[in-house]
Amino acid sequence: MNLLEVVTPVPPTGLFDYAWLMIAVPAVGAAILLLAGRASNAWGHLLGVVTPWISFVIGVVLFANLLGRPVAERAVDVPLFSWIPTGGWDVNVGLWIDQLSILFVLLITGVGGLIHIYSIGYMAHDPDRRKFFAFLNLFVAAMLLLVLADNYLALFVGWEGVGLASYLLIGFWQHKPTAATAAKKAFVVNRVGDMGMSIAIMLMLATFGASSFLAVNEGMPKVSPATATVLGLLLLLAACGKSAQVPLQSWLLDAMEGPTPVSALIHAATMVTAGVYLIVRSGAVFAQTEAASTVVVIVATVTLLFGAWIGCAKDDIKKVLAGSTMSQIGYMMLAAGIGPAGYPFAIFHLLTHGFFKADMFLGAGSVMHGMDDDVNMRHYGGLARVMRVTFITFAAGYLAIIGFPFFDGYYSKDPIIEVAFEHNTVVGLLAMLGAGVTAFYMTRLMLMTFSGRRRWRKSEDEAGDGPIRHPHESPLVMTVPLIILGIMSVIGGALLNNWIGGWLDPAVGGVEETTPSLLHFSVLGLITLVVVAIGVLIAFLIFGPRKEIPMVAPETRSPFVLAGRNDLYGDAFNEAVFMRPGQQLTSGLVAFDDGGIDGAVNGTAGGIAHLSGRLRRVQNGFVRSYALAMVLGAAVVGVVLVLGRVG
Repeated sequence: MNLLEVVTPVPPTGLFDYAWLMIAVPAVGAAILLLAGRASNAWGHLLGVVTPWISFVIGVVLFANLLGRPVAERAVDVPLFSWIPTGGWDVNVGLWIDQLSILFVLLITGVGGLIHIYSIGYMAHDPDRRKFFAFLNLFVAAMLLLVLADNYLALFVGWEGVGLASYLLIGFWQHKPTAATAAKKAFVVNRVGDMGMSIAIMLMLATFGASSFLAVNEGMPKVSPATATVLGLLLLLAACGKSAQVPLQSWLLDAMEGPTPVSALIHAATMVTAGVYLIVRSGAVFAQTEAASTVVVIVATVTLLFGAWIGCAKDDIKKVLAGSTMSQIGYMMLAAGIGPAGYPFAIFHLLTHGFFKADMFLGAGSVMHGMDDDVNMRHYGGLARVMRVTFITFAAGYLAIIGFPFFDGYYSKDPIIEVAFEHNTVVGLLAMLGAGVTAFYMTRLMLMTFSGRRRWRKSEDEAGDGPIRHPHESPLVMTVPLIILGIMSVIGGALLNNWIGGWLDPAVGGVEETTPSLLHFSVLGLITLVVVAIGVLIAFLIFGPRKEIPMVAPETRSPFVLAGRNDLYGDAFNEAVFMRPGQQLTSGLVAFDDGGIDGAVNGTAGGIAHLSGRLRRVQNGFVRSYALAMVLGAAVVGVVLVLGRVG
């Protein structure tokens, strides 16, 4: 299918007239919980859990309806209302339900719903639990609007809603200065990306007179290459902010300050997937600009390696997973940057990543729950024996992310590496290297957490220097979502493998199917497995069960390790390149305003005031002074007249 070919939407009928309920239900749930206040403490979490599942059921019904339709009738435009009917613009708001958006709906509500259930146990003792669920509902509603909107302007409303919800959730424990700072950082960094999005929409309105997907796709072949490139780069800037791609990645690891269910929701089902969705949905734009597409590929390749690098150096279990998310989103963006040949693989990996990354983040939360919220893997060890369900489900996610045969990542990530090789050999080699590094740091995480000697004590009487811990398995309300996500980490890729390419093709343009059969092994796939095996082996040699893991990270002078521990100096770079020059520029502008503009105005006013003060002395109120002035004036006039006659 040609990406520039305009899809003719089908008018909504029957169930699709009520598709707006998918957004409205969690939005209303959030409003009720926030307005009810503490009166809803007893039942608020139950309402919060129900709302995403109602949206999920609606999504499943609409998905089944689309499955039963002919391919040409699987794009449904549901008009809602006229938003900006002014001048030459008539911006209408509607929902665009097609093969791409409905998959996002199922991911957001399905995985998001499981995270809501898990949160009942995880947040059981938090006094503001109902407010937490209100923010979760707001997050889901905003993300659903983002992926269901039929135009970029309405998408931007959901885009900003996701940014607001992430700020509220990351800083939920705002009594912690680190959490409050992390929330502000995420908000500010995302505003940089949002500037790209807002300017892109302005450019669309100026160029096409509209911001709908149909109008933009129809108009793109008529624009100049320069306009297409600028538009593509602006959309990439927006995607970098939301999906934590270089250079706007610095907020992602700090976002781990929020409760663990927030991390799972942001990393697996909502926020970081928004950038990938934007690039794929904007395929008609990137089809007109090879330059912007190339920049997407470069940014994605750098990001997938940077994320893996960071993951190798962290001891905080959540930050290892955060670096992993940064890297895996890089793979998705890489596939999206390649174009139609990579779009199905980008979405395929996004879906499977939603399963196994939610599984691992919630598994990390389960570990923290049993270890008194300690996130340092150097204080773990031997947890497989006391947290069996958490270990088994986490292991399923681990095998999926490293691309172990017949687990999710094997079906979705390996094809990205293959299509990367077809696009550019260097990019393919770097993507393959990233797979090996992923295998190393994820194996390191598994070994330090679940195997080897336990580096904690059960009581003061026990020998050892580790902290006192009493690890235990999490309650059923937390382990059931883990089991479901663990199962999906095993079978999700196989279930999606043979049909997702053909399903997505009409919406994104691409290949008909991903891999021909479950038993297919390509040469590149086998080489990738060897690289992965090498990464696993190196991790075993360094962190194996018989290795002594120090309780404190050893001092090192290695620039690679130090860079990884310091998030590749992202904060230092932003401070040196943006913050400090920005402060100096602001200070200079303030000084110019005070000394230049205000100085000129104030100086003029002061001069006039001084002159008026001098002149005021003449007006003293004495008759003799006025008489003298009149005599002197008359004398001056007389002299002038006499001199004039003489001349």
